[in-house]
Amino acid sequence: QLQLVESGGGLVQPGESLTLSCAASGSRFNRYIMAWYRQAPGKQRELVAEIPGSEETNYADAVKGRFTISRDNFKKVSILQMDELRPEDTAVYYCFANWPETNLQSWGQGTQVTVSP
Repeated sequence: QLQLVESGGGLVQPGESLTLSCAASGSRFNRYIMAWYRQAPGKQRELVAEIPGSEETNYADAVKGRFTISRDNFKKVSILQMDELRPEDTAVYYCFANWPETNLQSWGQGTQVTVSP
């Protein structure tokens, strides 16, 4: 099972960018589907983006064209590049790893992203 640590959150103004990083420790990182979720106050946790392999990616409609997910299997990191941030992107962002064949799953501790004028 992986251990995940997020970094890169902060306070930005609308239209600015942030880069979130998820560093993993453990083995078989390349077997895991990596994803980013977010949870805003009073709302359910929602999927933002996922990257099952090295090229295929999926995005929530709300972030398509603004966010980019990537991964480096050698460095064991997942990156969420967030551009054109909006106040409605304000949330705690969580890194998630899932190996479907084994049911192994891990969550990071979360990192706060606040978008405010």
